[in-house]
Amino acid sequence: MKVLFWLSAAWLLYVFVGYPLVLWVIGRFRRTRYTSAENFELPVSVLISARNEEKDIAWKIKETLEWNYPPDKLEVLVASDASEDRTDEILASIRDSRLRVLRNSQRAGKNSSLNRLAALANGQLLFFTDANSHIPADCLRKMVRHFADARVGCVTGWEREEDLNRSGMSAGGGSYLGYESLINSLESTLGSVLICDGSVFCIRRELFATLQPELANDLELPLHIGSRGYAVLYEPAAYSTEKNTSSPQEEFRRRRRICGQGILAVWRLRRRIRGLRAWQFASRKLLRWFALVPMMLALASSAALARQPFFGTLLILQLAFYFAAAAGWYLVTRTRFQSRVVALPFYFLLVNLGAMAGFLDACRGRRFSVWEIPSLSRGRAQ
Repeated sequence: MKVLFWLSAAWLLYVFVGYPLVLWVIGRFRRTRYTSAENFELPVSVLISARNEEKDIAWKIKETLEWNYPPDKLEVLVASDASEDRTDEILASIRDSRLRVLRNSQRAGKNSSLNRLAALANGQLLFFTDANSHIPADCLRKMVRHFADARVGCVTGWEREEDLNRSGMSAGGGSYLGYESLINSLESTLGSVLICDGSVFCIRRELFATLQPELANDLELPLHIGSRGYAVLYEPAAYSTEKNTSSPQEEFRRRRRICGQGILAVWRLRRRIRGLRAWQFASRKLLRWFALVPMMLALASSAALARQPFFGTLLILQLAFYFAAAAGWYLVTRTRFQSRVVALPFYFLLVNLGAMAGFLDACRGRRFSVWEIPSLSRGRAQ
């Protein structure tokens, strides 16, 4: 039982502390320098797949067309994925020659829409974003400057929530996004960011590979680009702001889908995941997706060893964590009271439960070529 406990503890410690620490150590000795040029400009095509986005599409297009980037080097392409609300009407009312719109007569899903848009794009760079993501005016320029180095194939930013004090879910989600941002920074020192943020990343057009409908484009594209020897970098000054859902149910479904798509990607893209990126994928994704396993094993083994004071104390600490998670669930779903102390354990457990559900979905053959967007994450004050 002791061996089982320590193996479980080592698993969890490596995934959440050891991996970023190893990245930091490697970066101290193997940091790759990439050049950038502040005034470097290339034609950019912004690609947006929209499905029933009447609450956001008007301000999104207006904001994008007003970015601090040469107007003659910026175009916006939108695919309405068989929208059933006023999305098409709103897009038709926008008069700007840089905007091009196409419609799927039947729902095809995000990646199928992006494939159609990429085929129409004129830009040397493709910028991917979401219809509900606010992006600062200087964001694109800060990302494009890195493409002055021919070795760079992809640059990603990061996502932050619109209001981190809005709910207990925001407290947990904000901490999670901050942790992911830290890992991106460490991976970027090696020129090998594993995954992009789907709401704010940019690639060279010639490196675009036709997206598989059931996979996540922000995972599939950087894996393709990295496997071809190009650098995938992180720009901390580039970010998107979204109104994330405050619903635990919707967040659970989102995490479930992300993991289900990821597990499928492991299998389908296995020949492209090798070398440094294979280690990264195992450390940042696979072992983390299954973190619920060592958590349960650590709990069971420490319970079996509870007669020993040391393990008895560890058992109490674990039970306190789960009690805090339960309290967090109650506060988030039944009250308006906010407490980061219990919100973080609750969100951590929610994410890991969603990941395990996504793994089981993938094993059962469930696919996510289309999915419903969280309604609570749409619409924002103007």
